Amino acid sequence: MGKITGFLEFERQPEPTEAPDRRKRHWHEFVRQVDDEAARVQAARCMDCGIPFCHHGCPVDNIIPDFNDLVYRGDWKRALDVLQSTNNFPEFTGRVCPAPCEAACTLNIANDPVGIKSIEHKIIDKGWEEGWVVPRPAARKTGKRVAIVGSGPSGLACAQQLARAGHDVCVFEKHDRAGGLLRYGIPDFKLEKNHIDRRVEQMRAEGVVFRTGVYVGDPCDACGIGQRETIAPAQLAQDFDAVVIAGGSETPRDLPVPGRGLDGVHFAMDFLPQQNRVNAGDTVTDRILAEGKHVVVIGGGDTGSDCVGTSNRQGAASVTQLELLPTPPRQEDKPLTWPYWPLKLRTSSSHEEGCSRDWSIATQRFNDDGHGKLKSLTAVRVEWKGGKLDEIAGSEFEIRAELVLLAMGFTSPRSNVLDAFGVAKDARGNARAVTDGPGGYRTSADKVFAAGDMRHGQSLVVWAIREGRQCARAVDAYLMGSSAFPHRAGSDL
Repeated sequence: MGKITGFLEFERQPEPTEAPDRRKRHWHEFVRQVDDEAARVQAARCMDCGIPFCHHGCPVDNIIPDFNDLVYRGDWKRALDVLQSTNNFPEFTGRVCPAPCEAACTLNIANDPVGIKSIEHKIIDKGWEEGWVVPRPAARKTGKRVAIVGSGPSGLACAQQLARAGHDVCVFEKHDRAGGLLRYGIPDFKLEKNHIDRRVEQMRAEGVVFRTGVYVGDPCDACGIGQRETIAPAQLAQDFDAVVIAGGSETPRDLPVPGRGLDGVHFAMDFLPQQNRVNAGDTVTDRILAEGKHVVVIGGGDTGSDCVGTSNRQGAASVTQLELLPTPPRQEDKPLTWPYWPLKLRTSSSHEEGCSRDWSIATQRFNDDGHGKLKSLTAVRVEWKGGKLDEIAGSEFEIRAELVLLAMGFTSPRSNVLDAFGVAKDARGNARAVTDGPGGYRTSADKVFAAGDMRHGQSLVVWAIREGRQCARAVDAYLMGSSAFPHRAGSDL
């Protein structure tokens, strides 16, 4: 693959980025694509390893050695064809995916892995620049109608696959714009929204209909969300041959300690979407702002990191991120973990922009300034003993905080959505729908399928795309008796 000795001759080169002190002044993307020659050199590092574990590590089954080889040879158009055969939206994953493929790279056993994500980013951006990414409408129509509830990465992938198979697809989205978490969750500095807009336009050209500002469920549950219209699930079942519920895992994990109700303690997903709306030109009332405040982010994952970057751009006086779990090792034990995703200390671009981080911290209470507003939080250091979490005696301390953002993950979809469809839930509160067999992705409700976080639980954008693609195959087989989509997760028509 590529240059046989490339992995011995060339080192991994990261994508160029804007300096932290400059990028904090704006909301635009600051990671740049590599140039053609740098991508070619990086692709040359791909080893002729025999078994491409990177392919195994990628949830959508990207055929990574093949497109690396084509980039090395300068055949960009064919590289794009290979990439798009397994991934509907490489511009999303090329920007926000943590790249489990790189963790599984054979070169990663004893060296730095191939920069697969940077190559994917380059291929798809070059494809758009050259005009190679075009609508692919179906050659024939089946006459079957499918409703997709939710326009996040799972819903979009499912909709595009089904439209290309010839079905009439309508996507229902409760918010005013399509994109789900991609639109209202991931900050613009990681993913600018024009990438979503042009995909939506491509899908419209392929025949997909988008109905935004429409809440599917009990009208009473739509109160306060600002929906212009509500539709009962029974109506969708009557009007369409199949329904796919592909919403997100939207129930945030709470922190029920004394002072939780103080003014200044908020869920991360009440904070982040507001800034996305402001960047889009919307007027947002009662904004949650970090400007001039001492901010504490509770939760050490990607959502917490996004809160850090957003708070810094809003002009926070300070940002501190707390995590309940112990400090991860700086370097994983590769013989133990490879080719699986390793537990190790990760410093995000937002952390580089300014953030104090602390681990093994449990919040005990939020403290009142005497007027119902947050002034600080009291925490204690903890340690794990015998699989149990114990507080360290005498370690209690107080942190100044005028804004606390809870970013501790999500437990399940909102139960009222699943209840409205009459869908049975699993032990975690997700839609119960198996992946195997002829009934794959089908729920307990007639004609209703589930995909993405709604079925799988909170996960990555790339997993949502995989779920959407596989669910599309299941729906296609249900409607037509068989499906032209191969059984393998990522493969296209």
